[in-house]
Amino acid sequence: MAIELEKKQGLIAGNGQLPVHLAKNAKENGFEVIAVSLSSDNKKELKKYCSKVYDCAPGEVLKIKNILLDEKIKQLTFIGKVSKSVVVKRPRFDSLAIEFLKRAKRLNDDAIMLFLVEELDKIGVSVLDQTIFIKNLMVPRGILGKIQPDSAMLDDVEYGYKIAKEMGQLDIGQSVVIKDRMIMAIEAIEGTDKCIKRGCKLGKKDAVIVKVAKPNQDKRFDIPAFGLNTLKTMKKYKAKLIAVEANETILVDHKKTIEFADKNNIIVMAV
Repeated sequence: MAIELEKKQGLIAGNGQLPVHLAKNAKENGFEVIAVSLSSDNKKELKKYCSKVYDCAPGEVLKIKNILLDEKIKQLTFIGKVSKSVVVKRPRFDSLAIEFLKRAKRLNDDAIMLFLVEELDKIGVSVLDQTIFIKNLMVPRGILGKIQPDSAMLDDVEYGYKIAKEMGQLDIGQSVVIKDRMIMAIEAIEGTDKCIKRGCKLGKKDAVIVKVAKPNQDKRFDIPAFGLNTLKTMKKYKAKLIAVEANETILVDHKKTIEFADKNNIIVMAV
């Protein structure tokens, strides 16, 4: 059943360009966007497309709830990277965030996000599918650049895909680094780029990266995404190929990313 969208939309914005793309697309389609910025790296650009941008730390749950109430927000989208390390460091965590940490049995991604969804539901705010305003950024199946993989790389992709799905089922991470049918690294709390660095140091050169959605992916949060920064990390550590899950992965700045891949002999594919 199609969701009837409110003309005034909330945006909880992490870092990177995804929140900017979402705000831009929403504005161009006639929506007013009120953003809560959890990162300073894109705030200037968000102001171009949002009628208001509020600053909050990831642990200021009460402050965020009050902003949404004051702005009469009924629907919002979470998008953009927020480092999982904030759970370890706990900067500026308010009483509600601390209460959750005390009673949570697990602090994996889904547990944290479902807690936030529950708290927002109490004040009449629904969390939307992350892709509603950015369908154009979803990756189609196939080889996305000019360079073709060989059979050994495809074997690594097949094996890496299976392992990445198993890791996603456990809600540990979405990416693996593989070389010659051996797993070099599995993404944990550090994030994809640092996982690539760790795995490529072990695999030396021509490692394969596989990034997938979780088997039961909740599209309200944590949809896999990659872009130019990921490929720059791959170039630095001499990785050869990245395979992502087709129609389940967001590609930021498609044209620049694929041009960079072709120029640097990196294979980009969606399976």
